Amino acid sequence: MYEKLTPPTAGSRITFDQGEPQVPDDPIIPFIRGDGTGIDIWPATQVVLDAAVTQAYGGQRQIHWFKVFAGDEACAVYGTYQYLPEDTLTAIRHYGVAIKGPLTTPIGGGIRSLNVALRQIFDLYACIRPCRYYAGTPSPHRNPDKLDVIIYRENTEDIYLGIEWKQGSEIAEKLIHLLNTELIPATPEHGKKQIPLDSGIGIKPISKTGSQRLVRRAIRHALRLPPAKQMVTLVHKGNIMKYTEGAFRDWGYEVATTEFREVCITERESWILANREANPDISVEENARQIDPGYDAMTLEKQAQVCQEVQQVLDSLWESHGQGQWKTKIMVNDRIADSIFQQIQTRPDEYSILATMNLNGDYLSDAAAAIAGGLGMAPGANIGDACAIFEATHGTAPKHAGLDRINPGSLILSGVMMLEYLGWQEAADLVKTGLAQAIVDRQVTYDLARLMEPPVQPPLKCSAFSQAIIERFA
Repeated sequence: MYEKLTPPTAGSRITFDQGEPQVPDDPIIPFIRGDGTGIDIWPATQVVLDAAVTQAYGGQRQIHWFKVFAGDEACAVYGTYQYLPEDTLTAIRHYGVAIKGPLTTPIGGGIRSLNVALRQIFDLYACIRPCRYYAGTPSPHRNPDKLDVIIYRENTEDIYLGIEWKQGSEIAEKLIHLLNTELIPATPEHGKKQIPLDSGIGIKPISKTGSQRLVRRAIRHALRLPPAKQMVTLVHKGNIMKYTEGAFRDWGYEVATTEFREVCITERESWILANREANPDISVEENARQIDPGYDAMTLEKQAQVCQEVQQVLDSLWESHGQGQWKTKIMVNDRIADSIFQQIQTRPDEYSILATMNLNGDYLSDAAAAIAGGLGMAPGANIGDACAIFEATHGTAPKHAGLDRINPGSLILSGVMMLEYLGWQEAADLVKTGLAQAIVDRQVTYDLARLMEPPVQPPLKCSAFSQAIIERFA
């Protein structure tokens, strides 16, 4: 089965049923140590996860770790440019769930990004990044405690699919010529637009299937949250890119109002129902005027469309969602991408789950992580219907490698996400409690220690931080 790997002799596979993991009490879980500081943060993470499982379940459950290789460490074992050996792919595919440290982006070898490659190979379409603040963590934000969001980033499409051509290449010039002479002129809405002849060209595919499976998973996650946090916000730039980002928004609403109709309400629907609740005698026209402030300036045709929308909502939802019932449903709304960057800083407590496409999600998750204390405290998971990989969200920081000083928080919290995914909530809660208390007690690594007031001297080593977490399990 493997060229250079030996699986554990004990333990069982995790399997999947309709996208949900079926987890034994003794799962075999492959791990990739990672490059650079992976040499420090993986051992610190493993000891915390093992201690939490032991304390929570007293030997009834145990993870059997299976070391596999990727990145520079894989090249040392398998040969030059063997950044992602087939052994590793076979192991992850067979055992279903894996965790990894940071990986170097290869120079040469034909792989643009190992992280992106893993997501695409295993169709890990949902990148999930919880961003919450742990009390005592240094933050540049005035009220970081108000931030508690989960970002669902589509992982396989958008410009990250990597379909592009270099400026001046034969294919780029052919494509520009085709667009300028045939396709753009044949599309009246593009007018006289032309692509400069010295352009590089990239393709931005956004599919209905890819969009809806992401939003579907985000809504299912919302169902597991406390009532006050049951909200999914579709983040997009559909005001400019109507047939890609705008379509993502529309397809997201379609999932919410068809597959999840009984448990979802859209923001506009809630306005319509609330208007009638506040004034049972309100006319359809006045209701339309209140949900669309520009109603009176609209054409008669547009006014009729809004009135028809109001009447359809009242006819179809009043019994099931009216008279305040909508307040117990999952709220689905949408926000323009540039606006949400501002709002997660000015009004972070108004949001819960943010569902977005690949590029927007990349930016947004790092911006939210900065509010919560930086990438050193930001976990991540890449999840599909038959596989899941949990990962540190920061880079390899090679200058710190082997010094036992880097913050392992990102990988530890990614391990927490993995425990929750397995359904081992008791163990996950122990780690979160221990980590939160260690920070409150100012038992932290140098990256947090230097920013605390007053600075912590001396800071803990990476390995000592993991022990401080274990000592504070509740």
